[in-house]
Amino acid sequence: MKRRYGMAMRWTMAVVLSAGMAAAQAAYTPKFPGDPARSDAEAAALGYMRTVLRAEKLYKKKNNHYATSLADLVHTGSFTRRMVNPDRGDYTVGFRAHKDKDTFELTMTPKQMDAQHRSFYADEDGVIHANEEGPADEKSPVVK
Repeated sequence: MKRRYGMAMRWTMAVVLSAGMAAAQAAYTPKFPGDPARSDAEAAALGYMRTVLRAEKLYKKKNNHYATSLADLVHTGSFTRRMVNPDRGDYTVGFRAHKDKDTFELTMTPKQMDAQHRSFYADEDGVIHANEEGPADEKSPVVK
């Protein structure tokens, strides 16, 4: 009897702890009105993308072409040397420039794809796209 009670208590505690952890992960507080992020990790990824897109716009205005690497963007707008590192916590940055067309592609790929970690894509038009099921591209739904 004592043994069954102990096992039941452990099982109940495990269920309660799991539910609490799931609730904590699901409780995202938006950072601003209309925030499209679903988690703190997505908010950070989208913030990074907005910073890169603003830096590219400023870089093009000054140099008449887009930067061909993230390192070229250092000290442009609020883009810092530390932001060149492609490891962004739960996400990995992808950057590809097309010199011949004066275009670029920026991606944020989650290290683990789930409901709180969509993949993101943007190019020189500045529109951010998201995909819940795989890599995002220009055909993915626009992030509102």
